[in-house]
Amino acid sequence: MTLASLLTPDRVLASMEATEHWPAIVELVDQLVATGNYPETGRETILASLHDREEQRSTGIGGGIAIPHAFSDDIEEVTAIFGRSAGGIDFGAIDNAAVHYIVLFLVPREQYTLHLRTLAAIAKILNNGNVRNQLAEAADITEILDVLALKTTPRV
Repeated sequence: MTLASLLTPDRVLASMEATEHWPAIVELVDQLVATGNYPETGRETILASLHDREEQRSTGIGGGIAIPHAFSDDIEEVTAIFGRSAGGIDFGAIDNAAVHYIVLFLVPREQYTLHLRTLAAIAKILNNGNVRNQLAEAADITEILDVLALKTTPRV
């Protein structure tokens, strides 16, 4: 599994509007609902699950990255969305740095192993500084998807 395999153009926000932690998560969930990638009837429940997870510990992992995630009864496969914030968002990350790249993902409730594999796949690509630099420079959704699919040559 790769991060790029979880994303489609309607699951990428190249310029997030939210400037704060919780509104950023709501913006991403609302995009999933608006595009039919998550059922509207489950919106409040998944937001509550995501909120509970964020209350335990911030999903800001450092390096400008946040990976909010939760389990859901309303899906049968991993559902993910990527958001980019040029100005950065305070996620209370472990390094206190602003978050510029958010990957929110939802996993079917009984799929704990899949949850761990998904988290590892996301962290693996986003922990690469060259990838983050390319994401910052990407002009549009297509270029963002190309970077995440490693279709571009990493800059040194």
